[in-house]
Amino acid sequence: MNTRALGLNIKAERSRKELTQEKLAELIGMTQNSIYLIEKGKQIPNAINLYLIAKVLGIDINELYKGIE
Repeated sequence: MNTRALGLNIKAERSRKELTQEKLAELIGMTQNSIYLIEKGKQIPNAINLYLIAKVLGIDINELYKGIE
């Protein structure tokens, strides 16, 4: 899986919702550093956190995988 592309998709959606990394992390019970690492492609979110990220961002989880081969 292209973790960098997944991270960029999460970052793009987060920015569209005008959420900071800190606020997104707070809403899903993660640390800001974890969100940073996910967005940089250095950490892969587990299924539950990926679901929570999509839920908070108000999108279908499949949207996070757009453009990822």
